[in-house]
This record gives sequence, structure tokens and C-alpha cells, in this order.
Amino acid sequence: MLKISHLTKKYGDKKAVDDLSLEIGAGEIYAFIGHNGAGKTTTIKACCGLLNFDEGDIWIDGIPVKEKPLECKQMLAYIPDNPDLYDFMSGIKYLNFVADVFGVSKEDREKRIAEYADTFGLTEDLAQPISAYSHGMKQKLAIISALIHTPKLIIMDEPFVGLDPKAAHSLKLIMRNICDNGGAIFFSTHVLEVAEKLCDKVAIIKEGKLVVSGGMDEVKGDSSLESVFLELEGEQDA
Repeated sequence: MLKISHLTKKYGDKKAVDDLSLEIGAGEIYAFIGHNGAGKTTTIKACCGLLNFDEGDIWIDGIPVKEKPLECKQMLAYIPDNPDLYDFMSGIKYLNFVADVFGVSKEDREKRIAEYADTFGLTEDLAQPISAYSHGMKQKLAIISALIHTPKLIIMDEPFVGLDPKAAHSLKLIMRNICDNGGAIFFSTHVLEVAEKLCDKVAIIKEGKLVVSGGMDEVKGDSSLESVFLELEGEQDA
């Protein structure tokens, strides 16, 4: 579903991402782990066609992001680490705007908006301007907007930040259901316990370079993901 091959992104002389290769298949929830500044957000934005890169290739369902960015964007949804939405719109107007962009029918959008707004406890707030929303409410709205067009691939940058426990639980159930039905999810997180319990596979990145990747059980072995992460960080620093 998502293939990253020898991705390199430079900012001046610094390589924010250095020869990174990963592959996320249909049905997989794939965690992307690393400290702040490791290159996670740069990689994610490159995958979404939001950031040019210097070397390598990225494909969404076999379609190259560099050559056909619009086609790729039609198949995916992106949830950024900071939900920077159109504050002048109401919640419902924003959701309808996103549905229009992706050509979602009136019947389908109404059904999905009602379902997800109820799930995330946002129904009564949809008529309010987004400028009046808290960070958590904006995060919920961004998540709902990402689900409206039933994307094949969802790419998320720290999606659980700002969510209350009930909303976080609901999101985890939705993520699992999407992948059980043939979708794929690639997301970064600092919440290693969630990643360990939820994800099928994991990749750990440090200073733009892939440290380890593979099945969750394979990577963590008899230890915890947190222990493996801290151990690998220590080895790299040594």
C-alpha cells in the first residue's frame, strides 16, 4: 500500500532523512518511532506529497508520489501533529468542504459524519466555529475529516495527542477496523505502550536513519517496545 525506497531529504548539508526504505502492506498498522527531530514528520510529509525530497521514491498503491501526486492524495488521508484547520468555518462546513474535495456523495457524507461525530462526542459542536474549539476538539474534527472518503491509506503524525481516553480508545478501534477491511495505517507516536498493543509492525528511526523495522513481536522479542527503543537509542549514542 505504501512503499518508501531509499528516501533522502536534505536541509542544507543536513540529512533529515537518510536512505530510508520501508513498506507498509494492506491490513497493517505500522508504527513509526523516534525522538523529536529524528525525521518522522519529514518522512510523513514526503509520503503525503506535501514535501519534495532529494533522492529515492515513494509509491501509494503502486502509484509514484513524485509523478502523480494528485492521484496519490485521492487515495490517502493525512492527520498532522497539529490540526491547523480553517477557523472561520464551522465544524460541519469544514467536513462538507472536505467531502466536496473528495467527491463524497450527500448520502455517504451524512451517514459518516453522523457516525463519527457521535463516536467522538462532537455532534453538538459541529455548528460552532472551529475558532471556538479546544485542541482536542480540533483533533477529533481532523480525524473525522480524514475518514469521510474511506481512504485506502491513512498517514498520521501523533494522532493521540490531545485526545481524551474515550476518544483515544475509539480511534484505536477504528484503526483496527480499517485495517481488518484491507486498509493500511502508518503513524508516528511517542506513546510506545499504545504502539506495542495496537500495531502489527514498527520502525525505529534515529537522526534520519532506520535503526530497526519488522513485526512488533520480532522487534521487541521478550522485552517491551519501550525497553528496545531506549536500548537502541543508547547504542546509537555510545
